[in-house]
Amino acid sequence: MSTVQESIEVEVPLSTAYNQWTQFEDFPRFMEGVEQVTQVDERHNHWRTKVAGVTREFDTEIVDQLPDHKIAWRTLGGEVRQMGVVTFEPLDEARTQVRLAIDFEPDGVAEKAADAMGLVDRRVKGDLKRFKSFVEERGVAEGGWRGRITPGS
Repeated sequence: MSTVQESIEVEVPLSTAYNQWTQFEDFPRFMEGVEQVTQVDERHNHWRTKVAGVTREFDTEIVDQLPDHKIAWRTLGGEVRQMGVVTFEPLDEARTQVRLAIDFEPDGVAEKAADAMGLVDRRVKGDLKRFKSFVEERGVAEGGWRGRITPGS
């Protein structure tokens, strides 16, 4: 397993950053390589990605979600194996620290090489920068789901 950890400060209130992150179907607007995310229900999403010409589809499950604090997920079966957590910390009334940690299993020689060269870290860092621009340009979230999902439920 490999781990990527990145963080960024966004100049929006905590609830705005958190609410926008819960809009999973907007992820292709700021995540490189993500072509589509379909929210199946409150807990499950279906993803289609295309990285280095390789298209993959996989499902994720939210395993822990605490409004204005964190969202943790894992993939379900398939060839993509990852889990992660995004956390939100207020810095003041108008700024939020967003931290993203992802554990993943590179699949195949190309993914292992990309991981070894730090390409995954740079991609995650770029995604967070694009999220910052995306949410700051709007100033408000385009929606938000504030339900609680507890581990093991």
